[in-house]
Amino acid sequence: MQNTYQQPSQRPEKQNRARMLISCPDRPGIVAAVSEFLYQHGANIVQSDQYSMDPGGGMFFIRFEFDLKDLEKELPILQEDFARVADRFDMKWNIFRAARRKRLAIFVSKEDHCLLELLWQWQAGDLDAEIAMVISNHPDMRELVESFGIPYIHIPVTADTKAEAERKQLEAVSGKADLIVLARYMQIITPKFIEQFPNRIINIHHSFLPAFVGGKPYAQAYQRGVKIIGATAHYVTEELDGGPIIEQDVQRVSHRDNVDDLKRIGRTIERVVLARGVKWHIEDRILVHQNKTVVFN
Repeated sequence: MQNTYQQPSQRPEKQNRARMLISCPDRPGIVAAVSEFLYQHGANIVQSDQYSMDPGGGMFFIRFEFDLKDLEKELPILQEDFARVADRFDMKWNIFRAARRKRLAIFVSKEDHCLLELLWQWQAGDLDAEIAMVISNHPDMRELVESFGIPYIHIPVTADTKAEAERKQLEAVSGKADLIVLARYMQIITPKFIEQFPNRIINIHHSFLPAFVGGKPYAQAYQRGVKIIGATAHYVTEELDGGPIIEQDVQRVSHRDNVDDLKRIGRTIERVVLARGVKWHIEDRILVHQNKTVVFN
């Protein structure tokens, strides 16, 4: 199963590097077959990760990074030939060119901390992607975003205009974004939108899922008297806050912390966790199986 969306922006220093992601039923000979295939096609493996859910009959996951001379020319041939190996082992697979940066569309409402972390990491070169646009249901961050040279699209959303707003959002990102990042975007994404970006919408939820699903999780946590709060980066599915979890982190709190304290502490966790999840996605380190992820970080 090959990737069907394009990734623009060439990186000359990685012109001949590719990443292969594979998931398949576990059985002997998988790594040997793939390694031998790449060797026979002149590829040099520079990094390899693998994981078996159960060697006795579970799923097996592989991530290879490899260099291949004249990759742009040779890749179609390699993909066509690999289909025979994939069929033999019942593989689902993708090959991504490392030189092509993924395009991000960041959705945000009024809170800026997660957006700022992504912008700072992108500006510093730590986030190897192209931020194609920022879309918001509020005008508040236009000046900030445009100061980075990034287009800012304001699409107001109300209960009466939600369907039309989503149509405009889809029109804005269609063919221009490979990944949607919900950086504290405080609107529910509908199934119609999710269908267009399966396992390509990352949300940051401000609790340690599955605890405190839905709205006002810090208030829920305070009422529950928790001693640890956290944040969760996950792929978006139709189940609210129930998609495959990519990354989580926590911070200890005490009875002295009120709801505002929890929010303040949580902002740092949120920004770090979301940035990690986005980074791992754009570096092709995540495989999704059912409602779980395998993350080769």
